[in-house]
Amino acid sequence: MKAYSIDLRERILMDVDAGVTTRLVALKYDVSESWVRRLKLRRRELGEVSPGSSRNRVQPKWLPLAEEIEKLVAEKSDITLRELRESLGIDISVQTLSRALRTLRLTLKKSNPCGRARSPSLVASGDAGNRSSAARIYR
Repeated sequence: MKAYSIDLRERILMDVDAGVTTRLVALKYDVSESWVRRLKLRRRELGEVSPGSSRNRVQPKWLPLAEEIEKLVAEKSDITLRELRESLGIDISVQTLSRALRTLRLTLKKSNPCGRARSPSLVASGDAGNRSSAARIYR
């Protein structure tokens, strides 16, 4: 959600200074009463009406390693998340690495040198290539 504009904040405080109650000001400008009270408190304690800074200041653990992650994935696109974590040599969870890859818009490709997996019963019966056969055994 975006912060309310400075202009709106100043108009609200002008009405409050003119003696309009918090409830009426909130109704007039379609904001909550608690927000009007917090705005008045902010002006009284800090002397400013601008919005506060963002609260999420924690930098992700993987961010300094973004270039190295991109390089490792480019070199070996079928690397697993666990292998990637070991290659980076830091204590980071697999889920955090997954979020990092999503944020960096990187994908890990599966590599299956044998092609598509087949049912063991079809391979044993020699009917792996013929999908229309009635000799399939399902377990």
